[in-house]
Amino acid sequence: MSSEQDQSKPVEEAKPAKKDEQPRRFLSVLVWIAVFLLLAGVVLVQWFTPQLDIAPGVDGALANIISLILAFFASMTVVSWFVFSGLFSVALRYSLVGVAVVGVVALGAMLRVDQVSGNMLPVLSFRWSARPDELLDKPKTDDEPVDLLTTTDIDSPQFLGPNRDSIVPNVKLNRDWAKHPPKLVWRQPIGAGLCSFSAVNGFAVTMEQRGEDEMVTCYEIETGKPRWWHAVKARHHTTLGDTGPRSTPTIHQGRVYALGATGKFQCLDGATGKPLWSHDLLTEYGVKEGEDYKAIGWGRANSALIVNDWVVIPAGGPLGGPYVSLVAYQKDTGEKVWEAGDTQVSYSSPSLATIGGIRQVVSVNEDNVTGHFAGRASDDSQHAGDILWSFDWPGQSNTGASVSQAHVLSGEQVFISKGYGQGAAVFQLEKNNERNFTATELWHKPSVMKTKFANVVIRDGFVYGLSDGILECIDIKTGRRKWKPRAAQYGHGQVLLVGDLLLVQAESGAVVLVEPSPKRHVELARFQAIRGKTWNNMCLYGRYLLVRNAKEAACYELAVLDP
Repeated sequence: MSSEQDQSKPVEEAKPAKKDEQPRRFLSVLVWIAVFLLLAGVVLVQWFTPQLDIAPGVDGALANIISLILAFFASMTVVSWFVFSGLFSVALRYSLVGVAVVGVVALGAMLRVDQVSGNMLPVLSFRWSARPDELLDKPKTDDEPVDLLTTTDIDSPQFLGPNRDSIVPNVKLNRDWAKHPPKLVWRQPIGAGLCSFSAVNGFAVTMEQRGEDEMVTCYEIETGKPRWWHAVKARHHTTLGDTGPRSTPTIHQGRVYALGATGKFQCLDGATGKPLWSHDLLTEYGVKEGEDYKAIGWGRANSALIVNDWVVIPAGGPLGGPYVSLVAYQKDTGEKVWEAGDTQVSYSSPSLATIGGIRQVVSVNEDNVTGHFAGRASDDSQHAGDILWSFDWPGQSNTGASVSQAHVLSGEQVFISKGYGQGAAVFQLEKNNERNFTATELWHKPSVMKTKFANVVIRDGFVYGLSDGILECIDIKTGRRKWKPRAAQYGHGQVLLVGDLLLVQAESGAVVLVEPSPKRHVELARFQAIRGKTWNNMCLYGRYLLVRNAKEAACYELAVLDP
């Protein structure tokens, strides 16, 4: 009976498909293919970036920016499909989009980008929270004077060590950190800044930002006890460049020479920290208030150089010039002695070298490298500062900045390096006459030694440095890469050669012990010295390793071998 009833029922005809259903399905397929391709692009950019021979013009920061753009378009493609595909109800579509918009606006109202990593990854905090340096009081000190006049053979009195080359010659480390691990001597908060320590006779001097005060501070190395400080009202801050001063003080004959991020250059009594003389470089060279941010966007970072009886520092000038590359002051009185060069400053520091039998100040400027006559004696200032040679080295101090030091090699050759797709080069200096040289490029490879914020060390004909955050070794004669493994990704940190071992300060705050061999990368040991983004250079005073970043400083005792 039931079967008859079933047969008597009229057969329902299949509903015809809507005319636009097939095109919608086809559009959905295209959308998800596009999303897949965009996300695959993110993966490929991130994967191939460390292999800089494949992508020589792409560094880690640019790769992250490209990845962010691709991910943004992928998410917008999905949102557009969700809103306009017609597959969902109007109420669902617009309610979810409204919730998303409100969420983004709320997050933007609550959060700020405090800083970014070396690869442009943002670090967020609540807008109402104070920055760490704003929570610090001034250090408590006593009135007992400090002896920075006495020197020792383990002093590190200036930027990048005794000879301004990231090499510590008079200390030999024990390489067995398993049996002889680094020992924490002290750790404490410190004001913001990208400076390092300089160390003389058991005392260390640095610069730091505490609130609205830019400070030069002196600490006991063995205890971390503050001994003196001197402050001026100045504050530098940019999201990309962080907060505070960024140059390392120079200690010489009991005096301290320090340049702040806003151009305040000071000479202090090393015993008490009291000011002896000062110059405001921005005022002196006609730079209007706020204008230096447009030209030297990440703050003055140059460390002073002692030459004869002078102290030499990059000067700069207003937007569009005129510029003064270097200025020399009488180191005791602060009287201006000479000026030299007409190129805007970079973030590198002048160094002293002898080339072709002539003592020279080597300066990495905004878009070139120059050698300046250093004078044969303190009273020989008639031709001091004269340019002896110049080598083009493209850059802009508000975008593709030059940060790394030039290294003078034997045979009148010079090694230079930088990030932002520029890489490394070696050029030859040939003497034309008694006072002039011709600079000729020997090799230039954009794919190697892209030292964005870092410096290199040179040992036995090979260069070791953090190339866009990955430790790399190259042959200095040819620029040929020996190794650059993914295992050596330490971030935008710093390196220091101690005897026959290499110390690497990782961007994470870890300190890594590496065998400097051209055969392969060998990591011997590591420990977490401090935490947080660390771009600052290390300072080694005998067995004491001083490390710091923008939040904390620490001292570790390393096991050393007898000379």
